[in-house]
Amino acid sequence: MTIHTVTKNRSDVPEEQKWNLADLFSSHAAWDHELMKLQEDVTEITAYKGRLGSDSNTLLQALKALEAFQQRLTHVSVYAMLRSSADGSDPDNQRDSAKVAAATASIQAKLAFFQSELLTLSDATINQFLSEQSELTAYKKMLEDLMDVKPYTLSPEIEETLAALSEVHNAPYMIYQRSKAADMQFDSIKNEDNVDLPMSAALYEDRYEFTADTNTRRAAYESFIKAFDQYKNTFAATYATEVTKQVTMSKLRGYNSVTDMLLAPQQVTEEMYHNQLDVIQQELAPHMRKYAKLKKEKLKLDEMQYCDLKAPLDPTFNPKTTYEDATATIIEALQVMGPEYTEIMKEGISNRWIDRSDNVGKANGAFCSSPYGVHPYILITWTDTMRGAFVLAHELGHAGHFYLAGKNQSLVNTRPSTYFIEAPSTLNELLLAEHLMKNNDDKRMKRWVISQLLGTYYHNFVTHLLEGEFQRRVYTLAEQGVPLTANVLCKVKKETLEAFWGNEVVFDEGAGLTWMRQPHYYMGLYPYTYSAGLTVSTAIAEKIKTEGKPAIDRWLDVLKAGGTKKPLELIKQAGVDMSNPDAIHVAVNYVGSLVDELVKTYE
Repeated sequence: MTIHTVTKNRSDVPEEQKWNLADLFSSHAAWDHELMKLQEDVTEITAYKGRLGSDSNTLLQALKALEAFQQRLTHVSVYAMLRSSADGSDPDNQRDSAKVAAATASIQAKLAFFQSELLTLSDATINQFLSEQSELTAYKKMLEDLMDVKPYTLSPEIEETLAALSEVHNAPYMIYQRSKAADMQFDSIKNEDNVDLPMSAALYEDRYEFTADTNTRRAAYESFIKAFDQYKNTFAATYATEVTKQVTMSKLRGYNSVTDMLLAPQQVTEEMYHNQLDVIQQELAPHMRKYAKLKKEKLKLDEMQYCDLKAPLDPTFNPKTTYEDATATIIEALQVMGPEYTEIMKEGISNRWIDRSDNVGKANGAFCSSPYGVHPYILITWTDTMRGAFVLAHELGHAGHFYLAGKNQSLVNTRPSTYFIEAPSTLNELLLAEHLMKNNDDKRMKRWVISQLLGTYYHNFVTHLLEGEFQRRVYTLAEQGVPLTANVLCKVKKETLEAFWGNEVVFDEGAGLTWMRQPHYYMGLYPYTYSAGLTVSTAIAEKIKTEGKPAIDRWLDVLKAGGTKKPLELIKQAGVDMSNPDAIHVAVNYVGSLVDELVKTYE
């Protein structure tokens, strides 16, 4: 296996491979000026302190001013984040990220009065103001959501103090990210020809974990685990601090549990949360064990080790494609969504929304950031494989969603619950797979496409879902007062994996260390939402197949609705009911059918 080593500096990357940050700020100097200006202009908002409840017009003007200010603050923050993601090794980018973090903490502390003051208003006063000012209707859901958290809000003085400590509250996540990106060192490994290969977290997660060569894959895993093992106590203390913070805040605010508090911003019930975790683990496990058994057999493995689960099923078949051909295929696949959506995809591809370079210091993985009032930005590292087309289609799904929401809603109404966030992105993957299956008769290509689809379900229904199960167990232990040491966390992670995979997979002690891989644990109850989004998109993909345009029109209306509805209502508008586990059963059965179909390709 030949591993490409990144040697290109950011300054050497052709412009067409980089995103156009000039759409955010014309120059770095303009960004720097705006950052300073924001710290001055915050007084335009603080001038409303003590006056929000005086009359409906004052409230309207204050909300408009805050919304405009938050848009500017978002642009400043996103600009720094994008530069750092494109090259985290650049000291200037590191400095700018720190500057933004400090400025934002200071600004948020000054703005903390806004929410606290709104929460002192009675429902009667808010309803009166809404009846007096028609323009306030745009803020109605935001105000209603605020009233939902009213019982859990502390005094204005305490809320301001907590806001002033936001940098401290965010420290566990920052320490984790900094340690993983800048401090961890990995032993080099040897390939099947005994040639030394470079090793890093990014190389393992993006390449070695998927390599066909068993010796290289297992050697990379050993190096990966060895490095994590050296940091386990530091990472455990960091994560335990995050969990303690959450548990303490839930008690201070008067929630029944930390789970109640973390689900509150998602606006979903505990039943919906537990349904995702319970149904998928119970019903998907047999299908995935069958999949693991097939891999072991076809790859002629002595045993199916944990590090072998992502090995390619058909190692000699890895379809290559250029970026140009891949984007053309994505456009063809998404034409079923209609001209409006397709044009957004074309614009994103041709107008440099996408950063696809492969350079030193670039963040691994992929993401989509959507600053309101500009356009989405997508980060991906393009490696000329068809797998990259699925990743890009996924991120374009996020881009299409937030572009439509941004064009049709105000800033406060743009973003829906994280419970819904992964649905538009995974739907694009399903549509791409459907297109490739329909237009290819080759058995190996069909097998490969099914494998990619199973890769998507593995990512969302296994990897992230088991992260969610790990979180559920960790928070239970924390509320029982159990110290979250490295040994405890590793034990919980290993038990979570073993419960799902059973005897089909062999787990070494290092598997328990894999809780250290993901930053998601610092983002509340985020991991399980991946499975919720894919459950929804699976149902929508089926409706598009059976209903055609009516289902697509409903879906586009849902995307345009942004955050104007709670997730249950939003998803119902698309024709799917998530208040019961029916859609989850259907999605799991679909995964089972994919595994069965995969087995048939070998008959």
